[in-house]
Amino acid sequence: MKKSVLIFLFTLGFCFAEAQDLTWVNTLDKAIEMSKKTNKPIMLFFTGSDWCGWCKRLQNEVFKHPEFVTWATNNVVLMEVDFPKNTPIAQDIKEQNNKLQQFFGVTGYPTVWFVNASITESNINFEKLGSTGYVSGGPNAWLEVANGILKKK
Repeated sequence: MKKSVLIFLFTLGFCFAEAQDLTWVNTLDKAIEMSKKTNKPIMLFFTGSDWCGWCKRLQNEVFKHPEFVTWATNNVVLMEVDFPKNTPIAQDIKEQNNKLQQFFGVTGYPTVWFVNASITESNINFEKLGSTGYVSGGPNAWLEVANGILKKK
């Protein structure tokens, strides 16, 4: 009986963890398309996914928590702008990410920019709403900063 209960709880926990997965896109075109459909700003997460300790900390302390998952689902389109050292990424993604890094003046990781973006006559236009990075205090502290940025729009 105990074994059955443990298996049930494990399965339930696994399903809950799977339900918390967020959709992170890695192309600006896709992010803009989703933003246009949902009328939500884009959250650009500049990260060094396989080497940046503060990026991993932000993910573990904020992005993987239910509070953030609910907030992100309701408020933003998520885009990862990654600069890995050991994980290969496609050349076109690498070039796109380098251009975004230059445009937004990102010099440290993690950096998160909130933007509205549109395409007119093959040009991408950004409305910068604001940026942040790692904020100590867990998901609620980070979300307070993010909500402050989004309220300005």
